[in-house]
Amino acid sequence: MKKWISPVLLVVTFVLSAIGHYAGWDHTLQFILSAVAVVFVAGFLGRATESVAHYAGQRLGGFLNATFGNAAELIIAFFLVKEGLFDMVKASLTGSIIGNLLLVLGLSIFAGGMKYKVQNFNVTLAGMNGSLMIVAVIALFVPAMFFNTHSITAKDTDVLSLVVAGILIVSYIAWLLFSMITHKKYLADVTEDKAEELPNEHAPAWSKRKSIMYLILATVMVAFVSEWLVGTLETLTERFGFSELFVGAFLVAIIGNAAEHSAAILLAMKNKIGAAVEIAVGSSLQISLFVAPVLIFASYFMGNTMDIVFTTIEIVAIAVAVFIAKSITQDGATNWYEGLLLLAVYLILGVSFYLV
Repeated sequence: MKKWISPVLLVVTFVLSAIGHYAGWDHTLQFILSAVAVVFVAGFLGRATESVAHYAGQRLGGFLNATFGNAAELIIAFFLVKEGLFDMVKASLTGSIIGNLLLVLGLSIFAGGMKYKVQNFNVTLAGMNGSLMIVAVIALFVPAMFFNTHSITAKDTDVLSLVVAGILIVSYIAWLLFSMITHKKYLADVTEDKAEELPNEHAPAWSKRKSIMYLILATVMVAFVSEWLVGTLETLTERFGFSELFVGAFLVAIIGNAAEHSAAILLAMKNKIGAAVEIAVGSSLQISLFVAPVLIFASYFMGNTMDIVFTTIEIVAIAVAVFIAKSITQDGATNWYEGLLLLAVYLILGVSFYLV
């Protein structure tokens, strides 16, 4: 019965959200319909990702989910850049990074920890992820420091932003080469080895071809629903008095990362914490080392360069998220209490952003 109901609800909620958007219904109603649709579409994407991960391995599966999950956010941010809404873009990028490191990772570790006393993953991978996250913080801190101390001009800041963006993209591509090819076995997750010993356990319901097809379909659906939902946020901001920083850093980020939320939690509850961490941390790394730099280059080619200078509040929020996430994951073992700590930090930042 569940197998029949889920696809029906998926289609019904998606269609209702589409009708509400194109028929011009009340924005609050559009927001609710789209939010509900995102839940079902994200669940669909989570199942597709889990199936693909079975065939591709947990690391590649996690990378694919982070990539497909960020596709919606990249599309949304691209249109915001086109409109020149740079502050909203930076706020959403900030929210995406801290949301993945604190909310997604926290919920995953908490949910998995409630079912399994301790969950383990590759400690070397945890250390590498921590180092990359620190590089991302440095890349945001340095331009802001030089600009805010008036050491460089606005024009020089644009040049610095493009140079830093180029360096980050090269670093990310090198990381993919390192982790996926040259040192793939070195960074293999501990639960992957066990999965190879039991090839018939937890076999996916879909074939490899169908899993990939469903993954692409779910990503397209997420992109559409996310765009429809974000289109209602400006009205909601005015109607309920939310600040632009809060909307960009939390509402847009949570909506844009709904796919990662469901997939990571589902994987953690099946004792695949390595893949869950890869989704949460990998998505944050992809946002900071690839998506943000790509948006900077996109704005440059549009004739109005978006600099990489984030506000002090945004940099502090990202640094805090990186610090606590690195501290908790660096030993390669997690439990439910550590997940709760991540969620606590997220709530502290959320309340602070709301009061700005």
